[in-house]
Amino acid sequence: MLVPVNVLAKDKQRIFDDANLLTEMEIVQLEKVAAKHSKKRKTDFVVLTTSGEHGIDIQKYMDDFYDDQGLGYDKKHGNTVLLGIDIKNSDVMIMGFYKAEDYLDNERATKVRDEITPHLSDGKYFAAFEKFIVTADRYMKYRPGVNPDNIFFKTFWQLIFALVTGAIITFIMVRHTNPKVTTTAATYRNDQYTRILSKRDRYIRTSVTKKYRPRNKNNRRGGGGGGGSSYGRTSGGHSYSGSRGKF
Repeated sequence: MLVPVNVLAKDKQRIFDDANLLTEMEIVQLEKVAAKHSKKRKTDFVVLTTSGEHGIDIQKYMDDFYDDQGLGYDKKHGNTVLLGIDIKNSDVMIMGFYKAEDYLDNERATKVRDEITPHLSDGKYFAAFEKFIVTADRYMKYRPGVNPDNIFFKTFWQLIFALVTGAIITFIMVRHTNPKVTTTAATYRNDQYTRILSKRDRYIRTSVTKKYRPRNKNNRRGGGGGGGSSYGRTSGGHSYSGSRGKF
């Protein structure tokens, strides 16, 4: 059923275009993109297309594909993000296994699917598959539970925030460089009861007290296999996050 394409002989195959949506050159290019991002995230980014001639629902098709092919970055049935396309029924689905189940949970998988659906609807399959790999990679950069579209994660706003923060800190430092002296020897002198033999102001010290704040352990999650809320489970027992829709 699956005929490997002879690309990147020293690497594994990650693009399985059974529906013939891509040219040979496009497959070669996508294999290179997938290999690069897979290495960066230690997670395989895999694309699977079908023309739907087998009459199998896309979710079941992908379940069995993961089980049968033993997908995984550095071991069978390991870290994988799988994109499935059924061109006959206009179905698109994304699944995240093991590390990707946490780092590309249902919500993030839906965001990725929303990003590529317009390209799929326009028949721009190469653009859709490339965007899938790049966007899924970007979302997996953030720890689970964090909104990757938060404005403070955008490079432009990070720069603005850094500049504003730097300006505020500089202003405060300059303002306190030459503080106005408001205390004199006369401030604490009672001329009625005290006879002063000599006058002298003496600065002792300024102390700042800091308290240690422990991290909130309830918010810490490790990377690695299979936690989080699962979208489903393959017949082989491998749970996954996911998102499904039409294009």
